[in-house]
Amino acid sequence: MKIKIGFDIAYDAPQPTPMVILLDVHPSRHDDLLTSEQIVAAPQAAMPSYLDSFGNVCRRLLLPVGRTRLSYRGIVRDSGEPDPVVPTARQIPVQDLPDDCIQYLLPSRYCETDRLMQLAWQLFKDTPEGWARVQAICDYVHNHLTFGYQFAAPTKSAHDVHAERQGVCRDFAHLAVTLCRCMNIPARYCTGYLGDIGVPPEETPMDYSAWFEVYLSGTWYTFDARHNTPRIGRILIGHGRDAADVPLSTGFGHTTLAEFKVYTDELIEA
Repeated sequence: MKIKIGFDIAYDAPQPTPMVILLDVHPSRHDDLLTSEQIVAAPQAAMPSYLDSFGNVCRRLLLPVGRTRLSYRGIVRDSGEPDPVVPTARQIPVQDLPDDCIQYLLPSRYCETDRLMQLAWQLFKDTPEGWARVQAICDYVHNHLTFGYQFAAPTKSAHDVHAERQGVCRDFAHLAVTLCRCMNIPARYCTGYLGDIGVPPEETPMDYSAWFEVYLSGTWYTFDARHNTPRIGRILIGHGRDAADVPLSTGFGHTTLAEFKVYTDELIEA
Protein backbone atom coordinates (compact mmCIF):
# COMPACT_ATOMS: atom_id res chain seq x y z
CA MET A 1 0.00 0.00 0.00
CA LYS A 2 1.09 3.59 -0.71
CA ILE A 3 -0.14 6.52 1.37
CA LYS A 4 -0.04 10.17 0.34
CA ILE A 5 0.77 12.46 3.24
CA GLY A 6 1.36 16.17 3.63
CA PHE A 7 0.36 19.46 5.14
CA ASP A 8 -0.13 23.19 4.52
CA ILE A 9 0.49 25.21 7.68
CA ALA A 10 0.90 28.98 7.94
CA TYR A 11 1.99 31.28 10.75
CA ASP A 12 1.76 35.05 11.12
CA ALA A 13 4.54 36.78 13.02
CA PRO A 14 4.60 40.48 14.03
CA GLN A 15 8.39 40.37 14.38
CA PRO A 16 11.18 37.98 13.31
CA THR A 17 10.54 34.90 15.43
CA PRO A 18 12.67 31.78 15.92
CA MET A 19 10.70 28.53 15.67
CA VAL A 20 11.31 24.80 16.01
CA ILE A 21 9.01 22.48 14.06
CA LEU A 22 8.48 18.74 14.44
CA LEU A 23 6.76 17.81 11.19
CA ASP A 24 9.12 15.33 9.50
CA VAL A 25 8.29 11.65 9.32
CA HIS A 26 10.04 9.79 12.15
CA PRO A 27 13.40 8.16 11.24
CA SER A 28 11.89 4.71 11.93
CA ARG A 29 9.82 5.19 8.74
CA HIS A 30 12.47 6.79 6.54
CA ASP A 31 13.09 3.56 4.63
CA ASP A 32 9.40 3.60 3.68
CA LEU A 33 9.52 7.08 2.13
CA LEU A 34 9.18 6.94 -1.66
CA THR A 35 9.74 10.68 -2.08
CA SER A 36 12.42 13.03 -0.78
CA GLU A 37 11.68 14.45 2.68
CA GLN A 38 11.53 18.19 1.92
CA ILE A 39 9.47 20.81 3.71
CA VAL A 40 9.05 23.98 1.66
CA ALA A 41 8.80 27.42 3.26
CA ALA A 42 7.35 30.49 1.56
CA PRO A 43 9.02 32.91 1.76
CA GLN A 44 12.07 30.70 1.48
CA ALA A 45 13.88 30.01 4.75
CA ALA A 46 16.75 27.83 5.90
CA MET A 47 15.53 24.88 8.00
CA PRO A 48 18.48 22.92 9.40
CA SER A 49 17.47 19.72 11.20
CA TYR A 50 18.60 17.90 14.33
CA LEU A 51 17.52 14.88 16.36
CA ASP A 52 16.03 15.62 19.77
CA SER A 53 16.63 13.47 22.86
CA PHE A 54 13.80 11.11 21.82
CA GLY A 55 15.13 10.55 18.30
CA ASN A 56 12.59 12.78 16.56
CA VAL A 57 13.56 15.03 13.63
CA CYS A 58 13.25 18.73 14.48
CA ARG A 59 13.91 21.72 12.24
CA ARG A 60 14.88 25.27 13.17
CA LEU A 61 13.83 28.35 11.22
CA LEU A 62 13.43 32.08 11.64
CA LEU A 63 9.98 33.37 10.71
CA PRO A 64 10.14 36.79 9.03
CA VAL A 65 7.58 39.50 9.72
CA GLY A 66 4.26 38.57 8.13
CA ARG A 67 3.01 35.18 7.00
CA THR A 68 5.15 32.09 6.49
CA ARG A 69 3.63 29.07 4.80
CA LEU A 70 5.09 25.59 5.33
CA SER A 71 4.15 22.80 2.92
CA TYR A 72 5.01 19.17 2.39
CA ARG A 73 3.84 16.34 0.12
CA GLY A 74 5.14 12.78 0.31
CA ILE A 75 4.36 9.15 -0.39
CA VAL A 76 4.98 6.41 2.15
CA ARG A 77 5.02 2.66 1.57
CA ASP A 78 2.95 0.83 4.19
CA SER A 79 2.21 -2.83 4.84
CA GLY A 80 -1.52 -2.22 4.74
CA GLU A 81 -1.83 -4.39 7.83
CA PRO A 82 -3.64 -3.20 10.98
CA ASP A 83 -1.80 -2.57 14.25
CA PRO A 84 -0.42 -5.87 15.63
CA VAL A 85 -2.38 -7.62 18.38
CA VAL A 86 -0.21 -9.87 20.57
CA PRO A 87 -2.21 -11.12 23.57
CA THR A 88 0.79 -13.15 24.79
CA ALA A 89 3.02 -10.05 25.18
CA ARG A 90 4.07 -9.94 28.83
CA GLN A 91 4.80 -7.20 31.29
CA ILE A 92 8.47 -6.94 32.26
CA PRO A 93 9.30 -6.36 35.94
CA VAL A 94 10.66 -2.87 36.56
CA GLN A 95 14.00 -4.20 37.77
CA ASP A 96 14.49 -5.99 34.43
CA LEU A 97 13.54 -3.08 32.13
CA PRO A 98 16.17 -1.45 29.89
CA ASP A 99 17.48 1.82 31.29
CA ASP A 100 15.88 3.92 28.56
CA CYS A 101 12.40 2.65 29.50
CA ILE A 102 12.50 4.06 33.03
CA GLN A 103 11.67 7.60 31.89
CA TYR A 104 8.39 6.25 30.51
CA LEU A 105 7.33 5.15 34.00
CA LEU A 106 7.80 8.60 35.55
CA PRO A 107 5.31 11.47 35.82
CA SER A 108 5.48 14.15 33.14
CA ARG A 109 3.75 17.45 32.43
CA TYR A 110 0.44 16.00 31.21
CA CYS A 111 0.69 12.58 32.85
CA GLU A 112 0.51 12.96 36.65
CA THR A 113 0.94 9.43 37.89
CA ASP A 114 0.96 10.64 41.50
CA ARG A 115 -2.59 11.98 41.17
CA LEU A 116 -4.00 8.88 39.47
CA MET A 117 -2.03 6.10 41.16
CA GLN A 118 -4.73 5.12 43.64
CA LEU A 119 -7.43 5.11 40.96
CA ALA A 120 -5.31 2.97 38.63
CA TRP A 121 -4.66 0.29 41.24
CA GLN A 122 -8.32 0.24 42.28
CA LEU A 123 -9.39 -0.27 38.68
CA PHE A 124 -6.72 -2.61 37.30
CA LYS A 125 -4.99 -4.50 40.12
CA ASP A 126 -7.05 -7.62 39.41
CA THR A 127 -6.54 -7.60 35.64
CA PRO A 128 -3.99 -10.02 34.11
CA GLU A 129 -0.56 -8.45 33.63
CA GLY A 130 0.71 -7.71 30.16
CA TRP A 131 -1.35 -7.17 27.02
CA ALA A 132 -4.68 -7.83 28.74
CA ARG A 133 -4.02 -5.13 31.34
CA VAL A 134 -3.15 -2.54 28.71
CA GLN A 135 -6.28 -3.46 26.76
CA ALA A 136 -8.35 -3.11 29.93
CA ILE A 137 -6.92 0.39 30.37
CA CYS A 138 -7.76 1.25 26.74
CA ASP A 139 -11.30 -0.04 27.21
CA TYR A 140 -11.73 2.06 30.35
CA VAL A 141 -10.42 5.27 28.76
CA HIS A 142 -12.40 4.71 25.57
CA ASN A 143 -15.64 4.22 27.50
CA HIS A 144 -14.96 6.88 30.16
CA LEU A 145 -14.29 9.78 27.78
CA THR A 146 -16.38 11.51 25.12
CA PHE A 147 -14.47 12.66 22.04
CA GLY A 148 -14.98 16.13 20.57
CA TYR A 149 -12.75 18.79 19.00
CA GLN A 150 -14.63 21.41 21.02
CA PHE A 151 -13.14 19.83 24.18
CA ALA A 152 -9.53 20.61 23.21
CA ALA A 153 -7.47 22.67 25.66
CA PRO A 154 -3.66 22.98 25.57
CA THR A 155 -3.27 22.89 29.36
CA LYS A 156 -5.51 19.88 30.02
CA SER A 157 -3.75 17.05 31.87
CA ALA A 158 -4.67 13.39 32.34
CA HIS A 159 -6.14 14.16 35.77
CA ASP A 160 -8.24 16.97 34.27
CA VAL A 161 -9.42 14.73 31.45
CA HIS A 162 -10.49 11.99 33.82
CA ALA A 163 -12.50 14.47 35.88
CA GLU A 164 -14.10 16.20 32.87
CA ARG A 165 -14.71 12.93 30.98
CA GLN A 166 -14.18 14.55 27.59
CA GLY A 167 -11.32 15.43 25.28
CA VAL A 168 -9.54 14.98 21.97
CA CYS A 169 -7.22 12.17 20.87
CA ARG A 170 -4.23 13.56 22.77
CA ASP A 171 -6.31 13.53 25.97
CA PHE A 172 -7.29 9.89 25.43
CA ALA A 173 -3.60 9.08 24.95
CA HIS A 174 -2.47 11.05 28.00
CA LEU A 175 -4.95 9.33 30.30
CA ALA A 176 -4.09 5.85 28.99
CA VAL A 177 -0.34 6.56 29.23
CA THR A 178 -0.73 7.74 32.82
CA LEU A 179 -2.74 4.71 33.91
CA CYS A 180 -0.23 2.35 32.27
CA ARG A 181 2.67 4.04 34.05
CA CYS A 182 0.79 3.79 37.34
CA MET A 183 0.69 0.02 36.75
CA ASN A 184 4.47 -0.08 36.04
CA ILE A 185 4.05 -0.47 32.29
CA PRO A 186 6.35 1.85 30.28
CA ALA A 187 4.19 4.00 28.01
CA ARG A 188 5.04 6.80 25.60
CA TYR A 189 2.94 9.33 23.70
CA CYS A 190 2.94 9.27 19.87
CA THR A 191 1.78 11.68 17.19
CA GLY A 192 1.54 11.27 13.44
CA TYR A 193 -0.67 10.69 10.42
CA LEU A 194 -3.70 8.40 10.62
CA GLY A 195 -6.12 8.55 7.72
CA ASP A 196 -9.54 6.98 7.28
CA ILE A 197 -8.12 3.84 5.67
CA GLY A 198 -10.24 0.74 6.14
CA VAL A 199 -12.87 2.65 8.12
CA PRO A 200 -15.81 4.93 7.20
CA PRO A 201 -14.46 8.45 6.52
CA GLU A 202 -15.07 11.12 9.13
CA GLU A 203 -16.80 14.37 8.14
CA THR A 204 -14.42 16.53 10.17
CA PRO A 205 -11.27 17.98 8.51
CA MET A 206 -8.17 15.79 8.62
CA ASP A 207 -5.83 16.39 11.56
CA TYR A 208 -2.77 14.81 13.08
CA SER A 209 -3.58 11.95 15.44
CA ALA A 210 -2.30 10.90 18.86
CA TRP A 211 -1.92 7.36 20.14
CA PHE A 212 0.50 5.62 22.51
CA GLU A 213 2.95 2.74 22.73
CA VAL A 214 3.74 0.39 25.59
CA TYR A 215 6.82 -1.73 26.21
CA LEU A 216 5.93 -5.43 26.55
CA SER A 217 8.10 -8.50 25.92
CA GLY A 218 10.97 -6.30 24.73
CA THR A 219 8.97 -4.50 22.02
CA TRP A 220 7.05 -1.24 21.74
CA TYR A 221 3.43 -1.98 20.76
CA THR A 222 0.81 0.47 19.47
CA PHE A 223 -2.46 1.11 21.31
CA ASP A 224 -5.13 3.70 20.58
CA ALA A 225 -7.55 4.56 23.37
CA ARG A 226 -9.65 6.87 21.22
CA HIS A 227 -10.47 4.42 18.43
CA ASN A 228 -9.79 1.30 20.53
CA THR A 229 -9.40 -0.92 17.49
CA PRO A 230 -6.39 -1.81 15.31
CA ARG A 231 -6.03 0.70 12.47
CA ILE A 232 -4.26 0.73 9.11
CA GLY A 233 -1.77 3.31 7.92
CA ARG A 234 -0.24 4.99 10.97
CA ILE A 235 2.74 7.14 9.98
CA LEU A 236 4.74 8.18 13.04
CA ILE A 237 6.11 11.71 13.32
CA GLY A 238 7.33 11.72 16.89
CA HIS A 239 7.14 10.17 20.32
CA GLY A 240 8.00 11.31 23.83
CA ARG A 241 6.80 11.33 27.42
CA ASP A 242 3.69 13.32 26.50
CA ALA A 243 2.53 16.04 24.08
CA ALA A 244 4.95 18.56 25.63
CA ASP A 245 7.82 16.59 24.07
CA VAL A 246 6.37 16.47 20.53
CA PRO A 247 4.73 19.83 19.74
CA LEU A 248 4.27 20.38 16.01
CA SER A 249 5.79 23.83 16.46
CA THR A 250 7.37 25.92 19.19
CA GLY A 251 7.62 29.65 18.54
CA PHE A 252 10.02 31.70 20.63
CA GLY A 253 7.85 34.80 20.46
CA HIS A 254 4.27 35.65 19.54
CA THR A 255 2.88 33.88 16.46
CA THR A 256 -0.63 33.17 15.16
CA LEU A 257 -1.64 29.97 13.40
CA ALA A 258 -3.24 31.21 10.17
CA GLU A 259 -3.73 27.96 8.22
CA PHE A 260 -3.74 24.29 9.11
CA LYS A 261 -4.46 21.49 6.65
CA VAL A 262 -3.30 17.88 6.89
CA TYR A 263 -3.49 15.24 4.18
CA THR A 264 -3.28 11.45 4.46
CA ASP A 265 -4.98 9.17 1.95
CA GLU A 266 -4.39 5.82 0.34
CA LEU A 267 -2.85 6.27 -3.10
CA ILE A 268 -5.03 4.44 -5.62
CA GLU A 269 -2.93 3.76 -8.69
CA ALA A 270 -4.43 3.11 -12.10
